[in-house]
This record gives sequence, structure tokens and C-alpha cells, in this order.
Amino acid sequence: MKKIIILLVLIAIISCKKNKEARAPKKQVTIEQTTSAMDKNLNKYVSFKLTSDLSKLTANERKMVPILIKAADKMNDLFWQEAYGNKSDLFSKIKDEDTKKFAKINYGPWDRLNGNQSFVDGIGDKPKGANYYPADITKAEFEKSTAENKTSLYTFLRRDKEGKLIAIPYHIQFESQVKEVAKLLKKAANLAEDKGLKNYLNLRAEAFLTDNYQPSDFAWMDMKNNTLDIVIGPIETYEDQLFGYKASHEAYVLIKDQEWSKKLAHFINFLPELQKGLPVNQAYKQETPGTDSDLNAYDVVYYAGDCNAGSKTIAINLPNDEQVQLKKGTRRLQLKNAMQAKFDKILVPISEVLITKSQRKYIKFDAFFANTMFHEVAHGLGIKNTINNKGTVRNALKEKASALEEGKADILGLYMVQQLHKKGELGGDMKDYMTTFMASIFRSVRFGASSAHGVANMIRFNFFKEKGAFTKNEDGTYKVNYDKMEGAMKDLSNLILTLQGNGDYNGVTKLVEEKGKISIDLQKDLDKLSNANIPVDVIFDQGTETLGL
Repeated sequence: MKKIIILLVLIAIISCKKNKEARAPKKQVTIEQTTSAMDKNLNKYVSFKLTSDLSKLTANERKMVPILIKAADKMNDLFWQEAYGNKSDLFSKIKDEDTKKFAKINYGPWDRLNGNQSFVDGIGDKPKGANYYPADITKAEFEKSTAENKTSLYTFLRRDKEGKLIAIPYHIQFESQVKEVAKLLKKAANLAEDKGLKNYLNLRAEAFLTDNYQPSDFAWMDMKNNTLDIVIGPIETYEDQLFGYKASHEAYVLIKDQEWSKKLAHFINFLPELQKGLPVNQAYKQETPGTDSDLNAYDVVYYAGDCNAGSKTIAINLPNDEQVQLKKGTRRLQLKNAMQAKFDKILVPISEVLITKSQRKYIKFDAFFANTMFHEVAHGLGIKNTINNKGTVRNALKEKASALEEGKADILGLYMVQQLHKKGELGGDMKDYMTTFMASIFRSVRFGASSAHGVANMIRFNFFKEKGAFTKNEDGTYKVNYDKMEGAMKDLSNLILTLQGNGDYNGVTKLVEEKGKISIDLQKDLDKLSNANIPVDVIFDQGTETLGL
């Protein structure tokens, strides 16, 4: 059996001189790992080519795509620094190409689909604060610190020469990189024919240089007719599992499917009505969701950074800024080519193993698309600010906020489907949506405890089990009990919305501890999927060459 010998030498955690050096392991170690184990790790992913019909693009838009991809690619290096540190130092010590490949997929030596377990001996647990904070920081120390902007989305925490915590803005931490990104975005803006896109690209370029992203978020919301789009910058806070404060760099380069988008646009008008009907007390639904929102379908042609690490996003709901959400709503982007890949290569095979044979006919792409779409729409429902003066839900729930928010979006997405189906706005059988929803739980729970989506699905699986929303047959397959699932949906919606509105950090912690875990029985079922060689997620063949540009 082939063995891989890797020598890792750790440098100092922090450079006091510039406060920018990344964390690395501390001592020299010898690492042994079997090739077969790494093969198994790589087999968790199946490759998919990201393409789109470029014939609908203008000459200028075709010129813009490579520029946008180049800007997006810069997010990879920035996210490496945020998630781990100096990737070159790690890769220079790894001789095995398969191990390097797996590290690239995970943006570090921790397996994101296995609870962030280290797959390189000698490197310990992943710090909960990733590389945003000093490795030895404690929550108590952080809370006592008087460092200015310590809770900002856009700062690193480091120590000065005296060991005191200081906050370093991203535009200083990544000064040379963000200047290059800004230059590329302005270059693309010069080619943009759509006024809204041109304005957004110029404002986003400035945002990289100042860390003031709100003006560009508003500009992004004002875009209506653009065919090309790019989501780029420090956006989600999933990586910071210490506090959930710090945003990670990522990017998607997108091409809008105008025909599909027109079909979806009218659903946004139902948001205020659906908000009023939420199964929770009035105090927890008193906010009015913005209706100046877009619901569109896209082909994604490039992923980079946070969104490309481990499990891949197939729909987007942005911006996260609560002020922008309340004034403008959000934009929901359905990434239909990536969605189709996960349905064909993962969800259908899962259903053939774990869903009772009589209900497999209800597993349909249209239902998967709708469930995913309304998950994103449902982020706009509920409440953004606590009802008891604890500030925003995100700040009150800290590192627990992301998992609960994803759980809310999942369950309220199904609620929206049910309500719109009753109104005749959605076709098909409601059993399609509910059965596909159940199968999707098995798909997403495989993302593991390091993923907010994974934790959300663990909670829902265990809650549904208690409520009898499904039963397990003697042959090991699952049968959906549709009436009881509807009741469980309402009960879980009420619970999550109440926890959010109260800013109940302890209550959410208890929920995650009790239900955010995989039971021995469920793990056996998930092992069946691995034994059947069903991948957990996708990796992408992407870029200008793949697109033929």
C-alpha cells in the first residue's frame, strides 16, 4: 500500500510586524496516509462542466466574461487566507497529487463534508474562527476587547506587539489583491452596455477599496435588465464558526436565462400575503418584506472562494444587509445548470436507495427546482430584528444564526410551496414537492456538521421523525406521511421563527445540541449511499477554456 510522507513545518502564528501572516502548524511531523483513503475522499465529488449558451451575448458581453472570471478567481486566494492561511506553504510539503487535489477542493487540510476532520495527520482540529482570529483567542477575551470594529464583517483580528487585539480592515489586509480586483471590475464596467450593470460594477470596485459594500448592494438590487452578472466580495459568514461575524470572499459569474426568469418574476408579489399567513404569533411577523425583489434563473459559469468550498450552492439569496433587505428586498438567483447536475447525479440516485418504491415517482426536477427556489425566497420572510431589543437576529444568535436561518428558509420554502399550490399558482401534485423535499434532506445532511445547511437538515430530519412525518420500512426505505409532514412543517416554522424573534441564543444552542446531530441509524443509511458510490456533491470543470472563449 502506497504511503505518503509529508513534512510540515509550522511558522509563527502571527507576524507582529505586519499582522498579515497566516496560521500554520507548529511542529515538524511525519504524516502517513493511504492512497485508498484519499481515493474514497475524492469519490465524494462528481465533476460537472459549467457551460451556457453564449450565442445570446453581445460582442461586448463576450469580452466581459473572461474579465469577470479573472476578477472572480482572485476570491480563491483571499478565501484561502481566511479559511486556512498560506496555501503555498501547505502544498510545498505535500508530494501526493491526490492529497493536493482534495486540499484544493476544501481550501485547506480539513474535510468539509466530514465535520472538518483533518485529512492530513499532524494538523489538528480546524479553529472555529478559521484564520479570522488569532488561534489562541477565547470568546471571553474577544468580548472584553476594546478593539475598534472588532465585530465588523470586514476585519481580521490580530495582535499588536504587546499582544493586544486589533482589527485590520480587509482592504488593508488584502491591499494588493483588492486593488487588482477593483481594476478588473472597472475594466468590465467600461464594456458594460447595461447602465445598471455598469453602475454596480463601478461601485463594487470602490467597495473593495473601502469595505463599504452597501452602496453597491443597493445598485445590485436596482439592476433589472442585465444578462451578465457577478456576485463578488466578502458575503457569507458560515466560515466563522466562532462568532459568525466575519464575511468570506467568494464569487459567481452568471448568465441570466431571460425566458425562465420571466416565468418566475410574479411570485415575488405574494411575499406580503405569505408573511401575514406565517404559522407564528403576530409579533414575529410584523416586518413587511420588500417586494422590489427579483426572482431569476441563471446559468453559473464560474464559482470561486467560499461558495466553491466543499458543498456547492445552487441558489442565492442576497444581499445579507438587513437595511437593504427591508428597503429593497432581496434578489433570488436560481442556478439552474448546477441544480440540474445535483438532481441528476445525486438526488435521483439517493431516492432509488432510500425512498420507498411506491413514492419514487414523485421525485421530480420541477419540484426540486421549486423547493430550492422558494428556500431562497423564504429568506425574505419572518423577522430580521429581534422583538426584545437584542438587535438583529444575526448578531443576537452569533455563530448559531446561519444554521437556524438555513433551517428557516428550508421549512418556510415548503410552506410557500404549499400555500401557492393551494392558490393554483404552482402545478403538479403536492406529493411531488413533499417527497422531493424528504429526499433532499438526505442529500443535504451529508454535508455534515461543519455546514450550516447540513446542521439545518439534521435538525429537520430529527424533528420530522419525532412528529411522524415519515416512517421507515422494514426494507430500510422511508415513506412520507403527507398529513403529518404538513403539521410538522407548521410546528417547526413556529419554533424557528420564535427563536429568531427572541434572539434566543441559549434556545438555539439547545436545539442544535439535541437535534443537530446524526443518529447511528441515520448514519447507517448514509453509509448505504456511500457504498452505492453516490457522490455527496459536485466539483466543476469551469473557466474561459471550458466556455470556448
